[in-house]
Amino acid sequence: MENVVLIIHLILAFGLIVVVLLQRSEGGGLGMGGGGGGAMTGRAAATALGKITWVLAAGFIATSITLTIIAAEKAAGTSVIDRLGAAPETQESTPLTPPAEGLTPPTQGDAEAPLVPAGE
Repeated sequence: MENVVLIIHLILAFGLIVVVLLQRSEGGGLGMGGGGGGAMTGRAAATALGKITWVLAAGFIATSITLTIIAAEKAAGTSVIDRLGAAPETQESTPLTPPAEGLTPPTQGDAEAPLVPAGE
């Protein structure tokens, strides 16, 4: 079900992009426009592309809401941490253990010296 709605959603998105790009720019946005060859009216004439744009936009919003509802139903009551597996272990404070035999703690001069086990 989710895949079908997602495919319809993508088709509507691409269709909406194409229809918007096909329309003539009459708003004068960003200094571009279709010219001022007429009186400015409150409502422009509804063209076929304008009606198609509204239909595609309504379908796009409907599929967006549907996909949101489907995703919310799948994730109900779960957490991201629950899906990752077990909770991370807390680090307990343990006393430091002495180094193993044959190893010595680093000193100031060890920064330049190559790492060689003690006794060699």
